[in-house]
Amino acid sequence: MKISVIGCGYLGAVHAASMAELGHEVVGIDVNPHRIDSLQRSIAPFHEPGFDALLLKNSSRLTFTTEMSAAADATVHFVAVGTPQSADGSADMTYVNSAIEGLLLYLSDGDLVVGKSTVPVGTAERLSEQVQPTGAVLMWNPEFLREGFAVEDTLSPDRLVYGVPAGDDGDSATAILDEVYSEIIAKGTPRLVMNFATAELVKVAANSFLATKISFINAMAEIADVTGANVTQLADAIGYDTRIGRRFLNAGIGFGGGCLPKDIRGFVARAEELGVGDALSFLKDVDDINVRRRTRVAEILTEELGNLAGKTIVVWGISFKPDSDDIRDSPALDIAESLARAGATVVSADPEGWKPAQARIEQSGLSDSLTTTADHRVAVAGADALVVATEWKVFQGENAETIGELMSGNLVVDGRNCLDAESWKAAGFRYRGMGRA
Repeated sequence: MKISVIGCGYLGAVHAASMAELGHEVVGIDVNPHRIDSLQRSIAPFHEPGFDALLLKNSSRLTFTTEMSAAADATVHFVAVGTPQSADGSADMTYVNSAIEGLLLYLSDGDLVVGKSTVPVGTAERLSEQVQPTGAVLMWNPEFLREGFAVEDTLSPDRLVYGVPAGDDGDSATAILDEVYSEIIAKGTPRLVMNFATAELVKVAANSFLATKISFINAMAEIADVTGANVTQLADAIGYDTRIGRRFLNAGIGFGGGCLPKDIRGFVARAEELGVGDALSFLKDVDDINVRRRTRVAEILTEELGNLAGKTIVVWGISFKPDSDDIRDSPALDIAESLARAGATVVSADPEGWKPAQARIEQSGLSDSLTTTADHRVAVAGADALVVATEWKVFQGENAETIGELMSGNLVVDGRNCLDAESWKAAGFRYRGMGRA
């Protein structure tokens, strides 16, 4: 089947390559010529495990262009553009609206438009009215990608969600997308068909639940800090309750990235527009807890070192999570910048995030006091303190004695509770975790 993917950022580019992997002829369309040039040469414009190989393997079935007219030959059109956060917290629908308006000129009777972007509830119903006069049908198929696992999550998802119109149009849309995803469905992947509003809510509800779970355990870490409790053991204990589960109960410096923070704020804003803001008022507390966690590292460093001015502090981690170079709303980078503003000399190390962070640091005017590197061992030379802010495996597996020999000081602040505390203490470090001694 011939497929177009409108928007070739993180979501769209991975989806395009994955659809080619399933045997479809795919054209990816994006307004960014640099991104398109990179993808056309089978070079990933961002770090995602397995994506480079997927692009190269399927290059014969993949083309990328800036011309929307290339969608004319396709039957199925995935819309995967971004919905960034507006100043008021709501989702900015500029790119989605523009993509649909541009695509309308090239739709034919029987075509299927499939929304992938995370949008406010009610969007699909509105866009469907625009698409209907062309003879095409619109449906919504939200994505559930985890950065670092995007290829796996696209080709082997834990569920497929279809938001479809009522009646024959919904039946035909379901049949066409079933054909697109036939290999995935054949694996036994659950497929849930529902109306537009429910499908739109699935993504934001899931992210809101995950965000709530993370902020809950971080709130418990704040209690543990003042009572002497160990939040990791607490999480282990309550995680055995099958109603709760252990996943996402890892206390630390909070969540970031381009989805969870944006999505919960957008969900709150949409609920307020609908007149049911009280239903999601708790998400404001979830957001507040998450933002507050980023200040905890500076508090600990000040408790241990006093005035941070003139101190050399190394931060391991720049990307918002391991196995990614995504620095959007990254707690690690926010912390590094705040320490630099406090007068410290900061070196941030990250295997992938070090390079994309440089432009942001220059724009912030902190390049004299905050530098980045890919080499975490080089970074710690002569440091007064070490902060672990992103839980890359290379950091978790590091030898504490070796690092101690390179540093001037002996303080380690484990912002992700990912280190073996006892081994670092045995190596002579003063270990401070999040909610655990």
